[in-house]
Amino acid sequence: MKILDIKSLVKIYRSPFLMKKSVGLDGLDLEIEKGEIYGLLGPNGAGKTTALKIITGLLKKTSGEIRLFGKLSPLQARKQIGFLPENPSFYPHLTGGELLSFYAKLYNKYLSTNEINKNLAMVGLNESINKRLDGYSKGMVQRIGFAQSIIGDPDFIILDEPLSGLDPLGRREIKDLIVEINRKGKTVMFSSHILSDVEAICSRVGIIINGKMKQVGNLRNILRRDIKFVEIEFEGINNLKNFSKFGEIRTESGVNFLRIKSEKTRDKAIKEITKKNGKILSVAPVKSTLEEHFMRAINE
Repeated sequence: MKILDIKSLVKIYRSPFLMKKSVGLDGLDLEIEKGEIYGLLGPNGAGKTTALKIITGLLKKTSGEIRLFGKLSPLQARKQIGFLPENPSFYPHLTGGELLSFYAKLYNKYLSTNEINKNLAMVGLNESINKRLDGYSKGMVQRIGFAQSIIGDPDFIILDEPLSGLDPLGRREIKDLIVEINRKGKTVMFSSHILSDVEAICSRVGIIINGKMKQVGNLRNILRRDIKFVEIEFEGINNLKNFSKFGEIRTESGVNFLRIKSEKTRDKAIKEITKKNGKILSVAPVKSTLEEHFMRAINE
């Protein structure tokens, strides 16, 4: 089942004073299946936040089609969506407990103090139920923002830079929460500049560049195709003079490491090692990271 189906989405910003146009989205296509953790990537100004705001109904599209839960109107699906915007801003005079109570009522949910405490504890704010938001740090605001995005038990959670401003421990905790709610059957879509975090938890990614979807696919399959080289680890051979023709070779603590860039050369090297009675310890492909793949996509 498709939670989100976007076809040829266009957003054009118009300046009322200068009469200039700028393109935010230029025919974006995007699909998200039920139960996915989908990572939306792209450089600054690529259109990520614009896309998320149109999906949630905060911005009007210029043209194109959006279906949420199979429905054409985002308004009909809002009760099934939770949203954390980039740089969230809340009423500063409210306490953490009052904020969650307020957002729960938007979903027609009336939470007890124990339930609110439980939600705050889930994001590491169990001691901040009575603390006003104007006393929260940036990381605490991100945590309470994540808590409000799931307070209504939505089926589709949209997070714009949810790990921004968090320390390494906070990032780890929020990532674990995303995985946990996904295991409960929730679908999660989030954008992030921290590519290692996307690589750690996402099942699929989409790369937006200049308002268009540059590449989309299963993360494992994308990185599987991005093999930089194969490294053969072997021992038992001291004279390595003939092995430099296969690739870069080095020795560490009596163990030899041979880097090879083609399968054909790999097979020849393995045959040569065996012929000289060497012992092969491992043959491991070394893949590009998501960050390297992302940078290559931008440069292309």
